[in-house]
Amino acid sequence: MGTTAEPEVRIATGRVRGRAEGGVAVFRGIPYARPPRFGAPEPAEAWDGVRDCVAFGPPPPQQSTVASPVQGHSGESWLTVNVWSPSPGPAAGLPVMVWIYGGAYRAGESGESVYDGAVLAREGNVVVVTFNYRVGMEGFAHVEGAPANRGLLDQVAALEWVRENVAAFGGDPGRVTVFGESAGAGSLIALMAMPRAAGLFGRAIAQSVPGTYFSAALAADLGAVLAGELGLPPAAEALAAVEPGRLVEAAETATAKMRRYEDRWGAVSYTVTPFSPVVDGEVLPRDPWSALAGGAARDVELVVGHTRDEYRLFTQMGRVQGEELLGVFAPGREQAYRDAFPSAGPELLDELVQSDWLFRMPSLRLADAQAAGGGRVWAYELTWATPVIGGACHGLDVPLVFGNLDSGMGTFFLGRSTPPEAAAVSAAFRRSWTGFAAGEGPGWQPYTPEERLTRLFDVEPATVPYPEEASRRIWAAHTFGELPLLN
Repeated sequence: MGTTAEPEVRIATGRVRGRAEGGVAVFRGIPYARPPRFGAPEPAEAWDGVRDCVAFGPPPPQQSTVASPVQGHSGESWLTVNVWSPSPGPAAGLPVMVWIYGGAYRAGESGESVYDGAVLAREGNVVVVTFNYRVGMEGFAHVEGAPANRGLLDQVAALEWVRENVAAFGGDPGRVTVFGESAGAGSLIALMAMPRAAGLFGRAIAQSVPGTYFSAALAADLGAVLAGELGLPPAAEALAAVEPGRLVEAAETATAKMRRYEDRWGAVSYTVTPFSPVVDGEVLPRDPWSALAGGAARDVELVVGHTRDEYRLFTQMGRVQGEELLGVFAPGREQAYRDAFPSAGPELLDELVQSDWLFRMPSLRLADAQAAGGGRVWAYELTWATPVIGGACHGLDVPLVFGNLDSGMGTFFLGRSTPPEAAAVSAAFRRSWTGFAAGEGPGWQPYTPEERLTRLFDVEPATVPYPEEASRRIWAAHTFGELPLLN
């Protein structure tokens, strides 16, 4: 089937009609599941006739972020999927790339312009899939009577939809690569550790994995505080009776008060979100580092990495408080940081330790874990610095990967006049990511704990031993795992 002006395909729930845009067929807002309030996703309902799928579905209820001030509070149609295909029809058999958005597990939607899959699909000859999943209290609050990690269960349902339906859009369900950034990367690493997601994808690209996975006790305490903002018990029945917008407002209020719970939540109280995947023993049986090291995903090829100046984004938003944060995020290693970075002042030291604790070291150690578990893994670091933020900051890789540089998040990170170097780095990312999805590898040597070879994405790319050696040594004896409730 060629790309007609109004392409149509048949999927399990009925026929869908999309639109031809920029040389690819685009289908938006296809329901993949139904989200009962504080329940596991249920199958989407079938329909008669042809369903027009040209507009994104509504975003899930969520808190706002600086880069993404969206807040969707509408009802039952949150869980939708979008597809970009250069060759719709069952004969194509193209690689499939499924994107999981970030947003601190409290925000995000697949309809953001930066996640438009046209460039990747057209240039890489791949089918690109994006989807909405529940975030915030709806998706991650750990409360009595509700399954844990409902947002992750939504992701499993979306991947099951891909397995069942992507062939109709020209994709090969046996060649699925999941890729995501920040909370999206944390999600896909959790999926690699989840038995329910086994076999749904064979490759994964994790961009800036946050190291926050909560113990059940910590998550339950957070859930009690969140429900307490509404004067309610932390129970599914009570919370499901509350209008979604009120839950969002309560989470906003609780987030602003997190510091007062430092004695119970530790470093988590210094973050921007009370939500993360929960190591509940059932949906997510083990923390990702121990699961991967034990071989849970040895059959999944993994690319994992981070940006060089992860926390620079938040520094520019005024979130560095002073050198006392060394003791919060790296207790007992304060002097090690001062010795390793003797020219760094207090604010830079805080930026470094938060970059390491939240993103850089968790990502690196996942590479070690996957190698220890017998899986193939490649490591990378984005070192090209945007002049707008003044560094290779968190989130900069997203517009570069999608090739959407001059609108939305691209403009936020790159300015209204895109630096010419950005186009070169973006092209390198797209070649590596789509080549990996096609089974050709990302274009550099695999990572091993002995050599630690790492691809540097810059105007002049290079493959070198892991460049953040000072931080790696400081954290060498630290064990990453589920974060506990302190008392």
